Amino acid sequence: MFRTALRNVLAHKARLLMTVLAVMLGVAFVSGTLIFNDTLSGGYRDQVAKSYAHVDAEARSYEPSDPGFSRKTLDEIARLDGVAGAAGRVEGSVRVTDKDGGFIGSDSSDMAANFAPGKDGKDPLYLFTAGSGPTEPGQVALDKDTAEKGGYHVGDTVRVAFKGPMKTYELSGIFTTDDISVALGDSMALFDTPTAQRLFLQPGYYGYVTVTAAPGTSSTEVAATLRKLLPDTTDVKTGPQLAEKEAKGGAGDASTLSTILLAFAAVALFVSVFLIANTFTMLAAQRTRELALLRAVGASRRQVTRSVLIEAMVVGAVGAATGLGLGAAIAAVALSTVGVFGTKNPDGPLVVTSTTVLVAAVVGVLVTMVAAWLPARRAAKIPPVAAIGSAHLPATTRSLLIRNLLGGVITLLGAAIVVAGAGASGSEGKTLIGFGAFLAVTGVLVLIPLLSRPVIAVVQPLLRAGFGVCGKLAGQNAVRSPRRTGATASALAIGLTVVSAMTVLATTLGHSTNKVTSDMVKADYRVADSGADLDPAASAALRKAPGVTTVSEEQQSWMQLDGVQEDVSAVTPADFDKAIRLPVVSGSQGTLAKGQVAVAADLAREHGWKVGDTLPAVYGDSDRSHKLTVGAVFESNEVVLPIVVSADVIDPNATSTTFSKVYLKTDGSTNEKALADALTGRPGIRIDDRQAIRGELSGAFDTVLNVLYALLAISLVIAVLGVVNTLAMSVFERQREVGMLRAVGLDRRGVTRMIQLESVVISVFGALIGIAVGAFLGWAVCEVNKAEIPGYGFVLPWDRFGLFLLLAALVGLLAAMWPARSAARLNMLTAIKSE
Repeated sequence: MFRTALRNVLAHKARLLMTVLAVMLGVAFVSGTLIFNDTLSGGYRDQVAKSYAHVDAEARSYEPSDPGFSRKTLDEIARLDGVAGAAGRVEGSVRVTDKDGGFIGSDSSDMAANFAPGKDGKDPLYLFTAGSGPTEPGQVALDKDTAEKGGYHVGDTVRVAFKGPMKTYELSGIFTTDDISVALGDSMALFDTPTAQRLFLQPGYYGYVTVTAAPGTSSTEVAATLRKLLPDTTDVKTGPQLAEKEAKGGAGDASTLSTILLAFAAVALFVSVFLIANTFTMLAAQRTRELALLRAVGASRRQVTRSVLIEAMVVGAVGAATGLGLGAAIAAVALSTVGVFGTKNPDGPLVVTSTTVLVAAVVGVLVTMVAAWLPARRAAKIPPVAAIGSAHLPATTRSLLIRNLLGGVITLLGAAIVVAGAGASGSEGKTLIGFGAFLAVTGVLVLIPLLSRPVIAVVQPLLRAGFGVCGKLAGQNAVRSPRRTGATASALAIGLTVVSAMTVLATTLGHSTNKVTSDMVKADYRVADSGADLDPAASAALRKAPGVTTVSEEQQSWMQLDGVQEDVSAVTPADFDKAIRLPVVSGSQGTLAKGQVAVAADLAREHGWKVGDTLPAVYGDSDRSHKLTVGAVFESNEVVLPIVVSADVIDPNATSTTFSKVYLKTDGSTNEKALADALTGRPGIRIDDRQAIRGELSGAFDTVLNVLYALLAISLVIAVLGVVNTLAMSVFERQREVGMLRAVGLDRRGVTRMIQLESVVISVFGALIGIAVGAFLGWAVCEVNKAEIPGYGFVLPWDRFGLFLLLAALVGLLAAMWPARSAARLNMLTAIKSE
């Protein structure tokens, strides 16, 4: 039986190739994700270890009222037993421009630090390849990549942006560093220590201290010595501890991306199951006489089942091996592609572990054998008497009845649970929807063969009217074998169910966001600095710009309100009222002018706050407790932070005043160019009109949709393979029928059109099922989350649904190309003689 199984595999190479491809795709995404994660994590871990190779211990203070470490404390640390050297560090953020005035790097701020030389005049964290470190106020040093991007050489003048106008510095040196952020593509600028302290902290203070241990002293011993000297509010960690913490953070980022890729793989494998099961079902049906003869010459049911499963094992093994190779290629491409989008990956070879190889083998073989098990059981039930004739054994009426009844019960039960979940709230509702969705989708997949007849019957008159005999035959062929049609359509249905549900959710969220934004933002423009916050001088310049009637500044700070630390938007109430209309649920926006606080509704619900409550508050840079009264509760949104207060409340306790955003109302006589002219010398300024503001807020939803459409593309690739496989086997089964049609006058073009129409009908049928189920599940998800969606209004994206149907029709046409060509080229007489 083993030799028989191997011969069957070799005898049906073309048909099983589609199944191998399906298994290969699923395994490729699983193995590729594991290789990607292992390579990225390993490279990141090695780079982090290099980053902290010259640090035996580090001390930081996270106390808000603590300005940092004084020079006196640094000297005390340097004199401790076991300490070879101690360096005070200052860090901040700047933007460096190139010679043309454009910013180097991404839109985010670049890193800045102080150059802290030891007794030998060198800083162990930075190796200079040209020039030397900055030692005077007018000097700056740049990392090698940044200097190359900007076209800078030692001695050149470099323009740097802070919280205010640009400043110019002389480039004293160019360096390399093992700092993980620089290794990942960020830029770094170094200043002399007094300049860095003045710019980013306070004169005479350091943000943190790095310590080098003396020979014979371990990093653990140095850290213990530091803890005895420094207060309890200081966090002291060894170099290895810092490296481990940093590596875990990087591994978390890689894990998030890996989770997304594994979700793609899960969908690919799930869709592959239907293709594999369909393939083996049709192979068993086509080999009815062969299997019956095996039974007649003494093969038992168990042996026949084993024979089919051996075929599946061979196919799975080949798919797993090729999938592992493709997965390595996908991982290599993914690692290089990440760099295209502005970040670099740590250097390191592609990592293929034994675990990845084992997972690929298990997934490929196991998925294939599980999918082939039911067809194998059906094949084993073929009676020996079937060898007398060539008739295939269709599913009995009783088995179809049981299947339909079971599918109907599961679908109704799942739908009822989903509806119940949509009416519930919180985690209970989401759990019910998740469980109900699983049952509903499973039930629909079971019912698809039954649904194929009435759904396709609706379009049959259109096929007859539009394409005549070819259309009529295509409609009849599509419903001739409901099981095969259902299994083929399932691949598209699954992918479109997921994508349609998320499209409904994203469209509803986007519509609600646009509505809230349109209702909230009364300002004509929003000004922000992509490199740093705006200073008061920028705000004053905007007030003098022609046509500007209102300037509303927003400071971003933080406070502890009733023991809860939250970000805060601090505003000037009179100007804020003209620029932003808060979506107030209770209370009044006007209470901001009275020194009261407005809080987001979700935050208020979580902590039981309501209008009129007086809460203890600790403001950003202060450790004193104050009292604030809740004057308004507003719908949560993306325009302002969860807590809004008057700037008069925050300013007395802030060390500096800067603005994250400035909203402008105009009389209509100005434009973006005039506003930019008012801010000459500030290249980092971004000026957005109302449309740009709405686009930015809805951009996150578009990103999610793009990811989901990539997931749909994977499903479509496997669905194409499934449709090709089904049609190819259908043509093989109907050789005699095709020959008869040719004999009675149907030309080759008519045969091709018949196969193409059949493919399109099956594909569109699967898409309709997926869109319908996805829309239902999307509605349920929106309903259970509507309390958390400001301005909620359910929206069905009919334009996207129409695009999905057109895409499904295109998939059908593409999938039919090879089977249709094969059918059209059949020899008429040979086809008529075939059984």
